[in-house]
Amino acid sequence: MSNELIINVSNRDISIAYTEDKKLVELHKEKSSDKFTVGDIYLAKVKKVMNGLNAAFVDVGYKKDAFLHYFDLGPQFNSQQKFISQSLINKQQTDKLQNFKLQKDINKYGKISEVLKGGQIILVQIAKEPISTKGPRLSSEISIAGRNLVLIPFSNTVSISKKIISDEERKRLKRLIQSIKPNNFGVIVRTVAKNRRVAVLDEELRALIYKWEKTIEKLSGLEPPSVAMDELNKPAALLRDILSSSFTDIHIDNEAIYNQVKSYIAGIFPDKEKIVKFYNKRTPIFDHFGISKQIKAAFGKTVTIQSGAYLIIEETEALTVIDVNSGNRSKKASDQETNAVEVNLISAKEIARQLRLRDIGGIIVVDFIDMHSFDNRKKLYQYMKECMNADRTKHSILPLSKFGLMQITRQRVRPATDIETKETCPTCEGTGDITPSILFIDEVENHLQYMIEKYDGRIDLHIHPYIAGYLKQGFFSKLKKWQLKYKRKINIVPVITYSFLEYKFYNKNGDMLKV
Repeated sequence: MSNELIINVSNRDISIAYTEDKKLVELHKEKSSDKFTVGDIYLAKVKKVMNGLNAAFVDVGYKKDAFLHYFDLGPQFNSQQKFISQSLINKQQTDKLQNFKLQKDINKYGKISEVLKGGQIILVQIAKEPISTKGPRLSSEISIAGRNLVLIPFSNTVSISKKIISDEERKRLKRLIQSIKPNNFGVIVRTVAKNRRVAVLDEELRALIYKWEKTIEKLSGLEPPSVAMDELNKPAALLRDILSSSFTDIHIDNEAIYNQVKSYIAGIFPDKEKIVKFYNKRTPIFDHFGISKQIKAAFGKTVTIQSGAYLIIEETEALTVIDVNSGNRSKKASDQETNAVEVNLISAKEIARQLRLRDIGGIIVVDFIDMHSFDNRKKLYQYMKECMNADRTKHSILPLSKFGLMQITRQRVRPATDIETKETCPTCEGTGDITPSILFIDEVENHLQYMIEKYDGRIDLHIHPYIAGYLKQGFFSKLKKWQLKYKRKINIVPVITYSFLEYKFYNKNGDMLKV
């Protein structure tokens, strides 16, 4: 299996497509203005304590107060509070956690009012991004993730990933980490650390501790609410979590991000540095690799799958409902049960992909086509679990109920990816009336002339591929006539995502030119 990462960078956001055998399975969008990413650490202030909820609302700078439950404080909250208080007052103690005397654990079933009060300054980490009308969800149990290890200050526990099955390897890793970690730092050993040499793990552990110490040093100069430590940017964070030997290519269309990613991979996976490639062709990167077409086909209420079957996906505030439909497959099988099994198995694979692609979290209810055989129902349940094995997000799947419904829960830490696939006609603006199409090329030329008069340098015309083909057709094409007439370099860039009569002008730097 070939795994590729295609990264598209614009002035507004970064879009990251993750493909397996050329098929889109994950899509991440990060706006340049986005804040409150999972993993960010904040110096924050308690706004109010809610005894009835056993939780507190905390000001982290978001328009709505963040939510911190008692169970998310962590057992060593008292130790953290004492250490943070000392660090805010005395800079000399900020890097001495290994010499700090830990306090007694808080009561597991205690009350929030016993440990927090309004106006108190605390250190928190974003556990769940703002979703819909809700503010961020917080945790006071700080963790700093690396490629192989996760560092947990104010703990002395060493945990090994359950996915490392070998008892011998688990014991080796535990002995190794216990021998190199300082006091008062806990460590979670991630799956990718399997068979890693001590020098690699020791270097990463020191880097994570250094990151923690720099964060604490920074606190005394902050006024809450303020960011104490940013999570990695989206491309680096994604690579940290999914990069493996199966990766074949990483394509990036921005030179600055290309250099950052190449440098990051050189540090964590030196022999993979050559797979990072800079994309500098005229065709938009998502169009070139077929991502734009897959996005249009995969998002929306109705998703077509093999041989006429399709899914209806409805997302609500409380849950997501997926309805499986056989469509015109009903005549292809000899009996209803066989047809139901075939459609359900095909749908299960696509549903697992859709959950990853849209990053759907919370409760998901799937209405599969009814099957009478217990063996077939069990077969579908097992196959669904196999399809979901590739999903890194925590999830749980229940067998089919007597009504033929399958319930899935999937951890939700950020809003689901929502892309509107229906388009408003840019020519008629939804009215249904357009100017005569015979005049369209004249309209484009009029706008082109205006752009040439207003802006200097090369002009790039982004337009639908059919129109682009017409403009470049023949030895003495429209494009050549325009270049001779206006004595200006003009490029025509076909964009598959544009509607038939849609077009835009850009300069050589990729900035859109406004009328």
